[in-house]
Amino acid sequence: MKSIVVPVGLLVGLTATGFAHADTLIHAGTLIDGTDNAPRQNVTIRIDGDRISAIESGLQAPGEGDTLIDLSQATVMPGFIDSHTHLSSQLSQGSYMDRFTNNPATTAIQAASFARITLQTGFTTVRELGDSDHVSVALRNGIRQGHIEGPRIFAAGKSLATTGGHADPTNNVRDSFISQPPTPADGVVNGPIEARQAVRKRYQEGADLIKLTATGGVLSMAASGDNPQFMMDELEAIVATAKDYNMRVAVHAHGRDGMLRAVRAGVDSIEHGTYMDEEVMNAMIEHGTYYVPTITAGKSVAERAEIDGFFPEMVRPKAREIGPLIQQTFADAYAAGVKVAFGTDAGVFDHGENYREFVYMVEAGMPELEAIRSATYYAADLLGQLDNLGTIEAGKLADIVAVDGDPLADISLLSDVHFVMRDGQVFKQRQVH
Repeated sequence: MKSIVVPVGLLVGLTATGFAHADTLIHAGTLIDGTDNAPRQNVTIRIDGDRISAIESGLQAPGEGDTLIDLSQATVMPGFIDSHTHLSSQLSQGSYMDRFTNNPATTAIQAASFARITLQTGFTTVRELGDSDHVSVALRNGIRQGHIEGPRIFAAGKSLATTGGHADPTNNVRDSFISQPPTPADGVVNGPIEARQAVRKRYQEGADLIKLTATGGVLSMAASGDNPQFMMDELEAIVATAKDYNMRVAVHAHGRDGMLRAVRAGVDSIEHGTYMDEEVMNAMIEHGTYYVPTITAGKSVAERAEIDGFFPEMVRPKAREIGPLIQQTFADAYAAGVKVAFGTDAGVFDHGENYREFVYMVEAGMPELEAIRSATYYAADLLGQLDNLGTIEAGKLADIVAVDGDPLADISLLSDVHFVMRDGQVFKQRQVH
């Protein structure tokens, strides 16, 4: 099939202001709109500027001056949302040295490249959960201003950690390289006062949300991958302060106790969630907390742990132990009724492979349509952006992607997105035969 843009005319009748008006029409052979509706056949999506103005049954003829995009042989969906990315980095053998060798300009250039890859694979929005060199806010702004091609970004800036915790940038660094202990400005806090300072610093820097590391992590240079690393008063201070600035709170957590503390403190999402048990799941359901699984990252680090020299020896056993468990945790949490939003931890594996999460979620028991909705409707809900994103409906921003074939029969088809529109602008349009 062919996916083509056809200008149908130059002018339409003058409006009351004296200027011509034209729409963009998309002919969708199959429409999965992100709601709980069944897929629809032969639908026309009408776009005015950056927003969807109407969804019409049938393949409507364009008016004079309109632009037609023919996706009548494709499956059309809302642009995907990845709720957990790290565009400022990409894990590779030797990348633990990057923070000592890469200048901020190098990090920024790499991030711009990774942003373009992400958009080209159909992810029109991401939550950027922890950056390097303050890149994420600048990248977000550059994309908004049209200087850089990439997804819409909701940026957390520097992740918050406790001293020695996951995301403390001084872990395993010799003392002579540290001019002074890290502060809340560096994302390291101890006690509720510093916790409030760190949130306010992220706000000052332009962050959209807060990311904190409530437990140990797999890839950090520290012994534990799951111990709790924030006390309740610190977590409560972060959540309360974030709410003052209308910022949501995402929480890295592998261990049970750290998760329970974070959920009870009122955070918005748990990322990874490896050792989640029934008590944690029930607490998440009670509090309405989202789960962002990142199965792809878990599988990737487990695979790479078998490559000699890929990880430092402190990291390797954690990657072997924790990584393979996340898919089963996801299966249990989904079956229990925990709300799930799609997220991959891209950057821990290669950017552009985000689609793998769809495959792993379906393998673990989530129906194909629900996997797609986890990356559209539910991810938009987690962001607090359902008025703008997550479904193809009148009034929403025109974020639209398309694939050949039926992803409800073969979810792996989402690995080959051939059409990408963000904010009504086409960023990818490839003929598919």
